[in-house]
Amino acid sequence: MEVVSIKVDRELKEKMKRFSNVNWSETIRQAIRRAVAEEELKGRRVDPEEVREAVRLTDSVRRSAEGWSSTEEIRKWREARR
Repeated sequence: MEVVSIKVDRELKEKMKRFSNVNWSETIRQAIRRAVAEEELKGRRVDPEEVREAVRLTDSVRRSAEGWSSTEEIRKWREARR
């Protein structure tokens, strides 16, 4: 493990002390892991051919439902909420 230190203002440090049951080191590690994972996803290159293949696959399994209208279904559920 490596050591990374951070600075927080006094007010935040006092608030953290009130919640001594929280493992702040682990909380910060998890936040850093999430941020790193998000940044890795942003930098991930999407292969246009994989996207086209996914579109072809989706289109091949898509089918219409006879006698069913999404507009009517949404309207029905919205009316039921009132």
